[in-house]
Amino acid sequence: MLLAPRVLLALVLGLASTAAALSPPLTPHVRHESRRSLPRGWAPVRRAERDSVIPLRIGLAQSNLDALEEYLLDVSHPESSNYGNHWTPAKVAHTFRPSAEAVDTVRAWLADGGVDSDRVRLNPSGGWLVANVTIAEAEGLLATEYFVYEHAESGHKQVGCESAYHLPEHVAKHVELVTPTLHFDAKVKKRGVKSKVGTPGSGPVSPKTTGKIQTIFNQLENCNEQITPICLRALYDFAYLPIAAHKNSIGIVEYTPQAYVPSDMDLFFSNFSKSQVGERPTLVSIDGGTIDVGFGGFDVNGESNLDLQYSMALVGKGQPVTLYQTGDTLEGASFNTLLDALDGSYCTFEGGDDPFQDPSYPDPFGGGFQGPTQCGGVTPAHVISTSYSYDEFDLTPAYMQRQCAEYAKLGLMGVTVLYSSGDFGVAANGGICLDSEGFPDFEGTVFAPSFPGGCPYITSIGATQVNPGAKVTDPESACMQVIFSGGGFSNVFAMPSYQKKAVKNYLTKYPPPYPAGTFNNSGSRAYPDISANGANYAVAIQGEFELVFGTSASSPVTAAILSAVNDARLALGRKPIGFINPAIYSDLFKFAFNDIKNGSNPGCGTEGFAAQPGWDPATGLGTPNFPLMLAAWLLLP
Repeated sequence: MLLAPRVLLALVLGLASTAAALSPPLTPHVRHESRRSLPRGWAPVRRAERDSVIPLRIGLAQSNLDALEEYLLDVSHPESSNYGNHWTPAKVAHTFRPSAEAVDTVRAWLADGGVDSDRVRLNPSGGWLVANVTIAEAEGLLATEYFVYEHAESGHKQVGCESAYHLPEHVAKHVELVTPTLHFDAKVKKRGVKSKVGTPGSGPVSPKTTGKIQTIFNQLENCNEQITPICLRALYDFAYLPIAAHKNSIGIVEYTPQAYVPSDMDLFFSNFSKSQVGERPTLVSIDGGTIDVGFGGFDVNGESNLDLQYSMALVGKGQPVTLYQTGDTLEGASFNTLLDALDGSYCTFEGGDDPFQDPSYPDPFGGGFQGPTQCGGVTPAHVISTSYSYDEFDLTPAYMQRQCAEYAKLGLMGVTVLYSSGDFGVAANGGICLDSEGFPDFEGTVFAPSFPGGCPYITSIGATQVNPGAKVTDPESACMQVIFSGGGFSNVFAMPSYQKKAVKNYLTKYPPPYPAGTFNNSGSRAYPDISANGANYAVAIQGEFELVFGTSASSPVTAAILSAVNDARLALGRKPIGFINPAIYSDLFKFAFNDIKNGSNPGCGTEGFAAQPGWDPATGLGTPNFPLMLAAWLLLP
């Protein structure tokens, strides 16, 4: 039977309207992320081949991030009735899981761009959609162009897009970031080359040495020449024997090929802590992490030996120390490798081949770690210390914000996350500053903040020194020997509420004498939060002692002291201290730190920020006064 023309027309119109309702809306592309300049050492060498395949990963917008700081303060602020009531990992994952609408919208966009649904998978946490696509498909989806970039020093190659990428307006609100695009988060290490860079980026914080020590001093009268464990105990009145070690935990993070030497541990202990000879950290290998790297010396062993010798000696024989050895000797690791292992909800995907961004496991080239990327399964220690960092200008804001949110989640779970603040004062790693347009420039005069030092959800640790000729009982100053304590103001993160009063006091009473634009004084996150000694450490390295400097020392020392606080609280049946910043900036901790009032942190052709009474951007709130700090935390539930 023939349909009447009017009926046929109505049917056609009905089908058209149904199809329109099911089709994704057509909205213009908007710039989602952009990069003003390439990270140091990288340059484009050619256009990426259009038929090359890359693992495109879309980080979905997480739910409830607008309430993240509120949630964290609720369990971390000493005036909160929920202080110490930390969340379970399951509650964290459920609270921040992206919405079904976000997943469906992005899937529809990919399908509209020619990516079949069977090529798209959602990772177990629901946080990322992953699809293997050609360069041509990625360029069409993101309205950008892809290039192959090469690092001048290491020869490492990475695929990324030019200066920006774009998303349809209706998709953009459901996406935090897309990789590989603008984020140079790969370990800078040429395969087969014994690189001295054992860090997550091209601008590491690493300890410095002035050479071999001919005579070891282990008396308090020599602490101005050599720092040993007894000096640190005297400086911070730190005397404590663990009584709840079976409940407590402390973790030190190292990135292969940085590795400790077991015989150096015994050399150190035989001189400074004889009862610990034979002790070793508990090794947790993440994605093939190993201490058997096949070569050694200060550049390879200096960081790990420093961190472990001093953290272990300070916590003492009764308290095990966990070593998170991250990445294998070939592929290496990034901060995300560690975060993937600590919190499965952060993983981008399980396994898979991702040679362009974070290291890929199984090693696609052979010879490296052949297991899958570790997704969860590693229990976070109560205190975790990391002595590495990036510079903010090396990363995009979206990338930093997503990672910073993960540190907040660890805080919600009761983990104290410490990072060294940097060794170049107000300058970036290597002494690089910014020009007036915000581009990296060795001759620049604009201060260059670090990451994650500027993240408001970690505790940033600066460095102090015993002044030349001074006694160990004399006040310390900001470290100005060999290294300068990193500090300043973020160009990405807003100032958190917990530090507004302290920072306002500094800027009002002691305004830095610099022209407008020299640093960000618009109300941004300020760092460091606290400090500890970072000069003249005696460290056993390859059978000899060397004199070592850096905030690389300050962070593990602070971790050891905070771990003792946790031990005392756990012994009383209380919870660990977790994210400490809201507490240490509160009036309850007003006398818990030794105020540093001398020195500064030079850089960028200036004297940097001067250490002044109260908080300052060179040394933070000061150095630990352990008895008063412990008493303050024991007053909390």
